[in-house]
Amino acid sequence: MVQTSLNTHPRENPPPPVQESNGTSHFSFSRFAADIANWAGSSKVFVLACAGVLVWGLTGPHFHYSDTWQLVINTTTTIITFLMVFLIQNTQNRDTRAINLKLDEIIRSNKHAHNELIDIEKLSDKDLKELAQHYERIRAECDQREAAKAVLEKATEGTDVRQ
Repeated sequence: MVQTSLNTHPRENPPPPVQESNGTSHFSFSRFAADIANWAGSSKVFVLACAGVLVWGLTGPHFHYSDTWQLVINTTTTIITFLMVFLIQNTQNRDTRAINLKLDEIIRSNKHAHNELIDIEKLSDKDLKELAQHYERIRAECDQREAAKAVLEKATEGTDVRQ
């Protein structure tokens, strides 16, 4: 967990600047995976995939719905699905890391936030469950205070507080 000194604000120790790669460096699987995932998720690729399935279906009578004809679509979809799982997972992991870093920066920069929450995604499942229960208790206490406040306001609604 990142702890800041009581005498300094987190902004006095900012993170290193983010530098974009110029694209001429070595192959980056993360960049490749993100580009392929973005491309594969486009409407053009969806239409292309639908057209491919349509063409495959229309060629069925020509190939007499043979086992080879069926094997073509089964093999193609299996290979594409297998590869896309890894590409999408890589992209998802990268996005999750980026979101966590952004949230950590917000926590770090807010003087009222609990710096203990920075990097909580690295805690064990047991620790996360305990932390969730802690915040659930806080939420329940807030709900009870709000309910009591509403009852008090309703009870004093018809009476004149000034005497």
